[in-house]
Amino acid sequence: MNGDKKHDLVSYRIKRARETLSEVQLHIDNELWSTAINRIYYACYYAVSPLLVNRNIKAKSHSGIRHMYGLHFIKTGIVPKNLGKFYSDIFDMRHTGDYDDFVEFCKEDVLDVIEPAKDLIGV
Repeated sequence: MNGDKKHDLVSYRIKRARETLSEVQLHIDNELWSTAINRIYYACYYAVSPLLVNRNIKAKSHSGIRHMYGLHFIKTGIVPKNLGKFYSDIFDMRHTGDYDDFVEFCKEDVLDVIEPAKDLIGV
């Protein structure tokens, strides 16, 4: 990918991260806790993926992105460990909420992850 395309993709994903995080308040207002967790995860995903793009690091799945983020940014100290743990936790929460039966999140679950998500995204 050439420099202009890479720059455009990175800018787009960062914009998408911020927009997606801003949607979360609508889900909170409507008490859609699982949907709020899903959108928080995707906002973080959109923020993490441009880091990989900038370094030409390829990942073919969400799990791959989590792994490469940990390997290239958390283990090297570029990004603080608490943000790596948070990304892994929100990944697991989203996965559980989307695919497991009888999983219900509550308001506190959502409120507990908003501030770390803002830190990860840089809002």
